[in-house]
Amino acid sequence: MASSSNRLGVDIGGTFTDVVLETQGGQFSTKVLTTYAAPEDAILDGMGQVCAKGGVTPGDIGQIIHGTTLATNALIERRGAKTALITTEGFRDVIEMRTESRFEQYDLNLTLPEPLLPRERRFTVPGRVDATGAVLVDLPRAEVEAVVERIAEGGFESVAVGLIHSYLNPAHERLVREVLRARLPDVSISISSDVSPQMREYERFNTVVANAYIKPLMASYLGRLEDRLRGEGVDCPVFLMHSGGGIISIGDAAEFPVRLVESGPAGGAVFAAHIAGRHGLSKVLSFDMGGTTAKICLIKDQTPKTSRVFEVARTYRFKKGSGMPISIPVIDMVEIGAGGGSLAHVDAMRQIRVGPESAGSEPGPACYGRGGARPAVTDADLVLGKLDPENFAGGTISLSPAASEDALRAQIGETLEMEASEAAFGVAEVVDENMANAARVHAVENGEDLSDYTMIAFGGAAPLHAGRLCEKLGIARCLVPPGAGVGSAIGFLRAPFSFEANRSVYMRLKAFDADRIKALLAELQAEATGFVRSCDAQAPILSEFKVYMRYSGQGWEIPIPLTEAQAMAPDAGTFQRRFEEEYTKLFARIVAGMDIEITVWAVNATTPPTPPDALANVAATGAAAADGARPLFDPAEAAFTQAATISRPALQRGQIAQGPAVIVEDETTIIVPTSREAMCLGDGCIDVRLRPATDGAAP
Repeated sequence: MASSSNRLGVDIGGTFTDVVLETQGGQFSTKVLTTYAAPEDAILDGMGQVCAKGGVTPGDIGQIIHGTTLATNALIERRGAKTALITTEGFRDVIEMRTESRFEQYDLNLTLPEPLLPRERRFTVPGRVDATGAVLVDLPRAEVEAVVERIAEGGFESVAVGLIHSYLNPAHERLVREVLRARLPDVSISISSDVSPQMREYERFNTVVANAYIKPLMASYLGRLEDRLRGEGVDCPVFLMHSGGGIISIGDAAEFPVRLVESGPAGGAVFAAHIAGRHGLSKVLSFDMGGTTAKICLIKDQTPKTSRVFEVARTYRFKKGSGMPISIPVIDMVEIGAGGGSLAHVDAMRQIRVGPESAGSEPGPACYGRGGARPAVTDADLVLGKLDPENFAGGTISLSPAASEDALRAQIGETLEMEASEAAFGVAEVVDENMANAARVHAVENGEDLSDYTMIAFGGAAPLHAGRLCEKLGIARCLVPPGAGVGSAIGFLRAPFSFEANRSVYMRLKAFDADRIKALLAELQAEATGFVRSCDAQAPILSEFKVYMRYSGQGWEIPIPLTEAQAMAPDAGTFQRRFEEEYTKLFARIVAGMDIEITVWAVNATTPPTPPDALANVAATGAAAADGARPLFDPAEAAFTQAATISRPALQRGQIAQGPAVIVEDETTIIVPTSREAMCLGDGCIDVRLRPATDGAAP
């Protein structure tokens, strides 16, 4: 019989699908290779494994929370439905013209990313709404019917509707939807006033197109998943993690699949924030490295930084503007193609490059023995002694060091005249420097000094690289939590039910209208609460208020959090004071004498977060017992050294492992560099920190 105490978290990644089962008897997890053709196959395989470990049946599961990269991958790989866009006359080319800014100012051969829809799939209708929401030109129904007829003849599976200024007045978009439903009842429809009711037509049009593009794919997948789960006797609610760090119902996920972009990484950020709360850390760098990508997120005061716009599929590494902007609430993080499956090659300048192309799970790195011939980061890690070829993924996958060496020699060594181990060193250093550089850029963009931060590392590959990354970034401490290898899936089980409703309504402080603001925020609060209540009919719901403000003439806004009292009793002086406080934090000064304007209003409804467990302090009790030793390459010394191997399950609270050491568990491996030591804390976290300085020895 299903029990609310039995909860399943599932994270579909580019290489592995992570499955975690929490019961009253404990936590059970596994990693299985992702099955691209039918992702639900891997979920059922993993569910069967963890149920067997936990001594329950699938029918005993009371709740499933799921995150996936399927939406993101469909956008990156252009595998969505045949989609049409209906927009206002004169705005047909907005998604192709973009913002007309150059993200690489001096590149004469700059190539802009192609829009999701070619021009022949973009249709226009008359009618015009102005910037205040007033109708300037009516939209005749007959004109809409004529366009819809052309779409019917084109055999489109999905239609996006994005009309100018519809975020202020959605009447014309709703008319188009009505005509589409009457003529094409089986076609999927997305309108921008529902998907992303915000100003800036490029971002809004692009977001509704992306939603329409992946909607049939995600609806089909979610329907198949529900059917397969029922076939296994699972009759419990299924929820989806969204990009903002909360959980929504499967129905809302099918309607707004664009909100699932970055759902897996969002779960990881929630996981890291939960660990930060348990340890009382106010400044945390979340480092999540899996099989395909690495994700880096700043977490302050146990809360991940959020944003309203996220770019998918950047064509130029670290270059804002080179990707596809999605205007949705999202946890702000930097993501790069640096995972265990990221492939290495030598470019025309005879430099080693790693990623963003990934071997994924099919065929996987060369060492998997599944047909891969090109070296991946996992191949380099294996040759450098970071991985045990006989005990990878808990012994479920046997790795071939010879295959890794052959691939490294063929693709790197022969070109650069290197031995396999030297080529592996080069690949590992390049990928580590790529991640370190991404973290530096992200920190600088947010005005932060990473030397004050504690890293929390999770994901199958992150503990292998976290120690070296800390050395490069000058970070003194890194925590590797229990279950780090399946951290995002655990994060799903810690996330609250939440939904953010937002709307663009332009207002200057000189024209502050308190009654209009109260009505708008109350409407947004009711909308967001309705989404959350559809997931949980009983739990208390908290409301978080935020407005986006800027000085008149500036191009972009900054988020200004408000208390419920400030939001429900709006006052121009309070809004100005809060804006100046937040502006000063970012830019160290205010601009006196300039008017201030508000562009976007947002209300996030959320159930209370899961409180962190109490953490008991643990004193050092002595050295950890090693169960063996093996050669491990130390990049700081550029040489192999003998490293103690220690079983993480056998590591007792308070025991310390001096680097170099390798701490092994089923789902990942922790590398402790020579410069560090590792201590097992009271909650099972491994605290990898700088070795204390001794007389005559460097720290």
